[in-house]
Amino acid sequence: MALMNESHPEEFILLGFADRPWLELPLFIVLLLTYPLAMMGNITIILVSRLDPRLHSPMYFFLTNLSFLDMCYTTSIVPQMLFNLGTSRKTISYMGCAVQLYIFHFMGATECLLLALMSFDRYVAICRPLHYTLIMNQRLCILLVSIVWLCGIIYAVSEATVTLQLPLCGINQLDHLLCEIPVLIKTACGEKEANEVTLSVVCIFILAIPLCLVLASYICIGHAILKIKSSEGRKKAFGTCSSHLIVVFLFYGPGISMYLQPPSSITRDQPKFMALFYGVVTPTLNHFIYTLRNKDVKGALGNLVRRILSFK
Repeated sequence: MALMNESHPEEFILLGFADRPWLELPLFIVLLLTYPLAMMGNITIILVSRLDPRLHSPMYFFLTNLSFLDMCYTTSIVPQMLFNLGTSRKTISYMGCAVQLYIFHFMGATECLLLALMSFDRYVAICRPLHYTLIMNQRLCILLVSIVWLCGIIYAVSEATVTLQLPLCGINQLDHLLCEIPVLIKTACGEKEANEVTLSVVCIFILAIPLCLVLASYICIGHAILKIKSSEGRKKAFGTCSSHLIVVFLFYGPGISMYLQPPSSITRDQPKFMALFYGVVTPTLNHFIYTLRNKDVKGALGNLVRRILSFK
């Protein structure tokens, strides 16, 4: 590893898949295709949710926030990945690394909490249908989403700031595709056990507890669905929840495997594949999952397309 006199180098070398260069071109092509796909899909969901009056409900308000999050989340890492995979210069400035660290973890933490909030919305809609509009009023929805975004900022600022203060002893090589907290902790020199413990404890509140709330909500939802007498009613109730449940497992699974274990125990390639999954694959799939499994969104999308064609 290259060493420098400064505690923090001017730039980092992101090794990525340097030991497997044959992977770089296929990954570059996949990212080049999926990134604009993810952006267009999430922009489309935001547009149809805002333009179609039938989608002016708490569920689609939260979905709009999720789509915006996914756009920011994937944008914080994919352009840098494309640059590194497409050129021989696989570096990122120290300032660029810090900015990426803050944005990536801000969006990731916010999405964890937002998915839990969306499960609560589904719980109220199915288990308390008569009180849904009273409980999930516009004021409460805006307040809850604001709290979720604020918690994401607090997590990112506190955890990333503490991580950036760790001494690197001049080491300027990161065995990763991007700047991520567990990898920086693993790369740091000196005493870092306290940082590992702090990260694990914080991630219990950001990952584990929200996931438990999601599971508890869906246990109640499942119990309520079984009580519905008509098969059509059960099918409709299940359909409104299945999309969200798929997204939850796609996002939480890799996140838990990455963040709820000590950084020192992380294998070499685990961060790379996990980052590709929850930073690229999940944001790309989310809009397909919500669109293909939701009649309201498909109907609103059809109306939007017809309106665009009529203007021409």
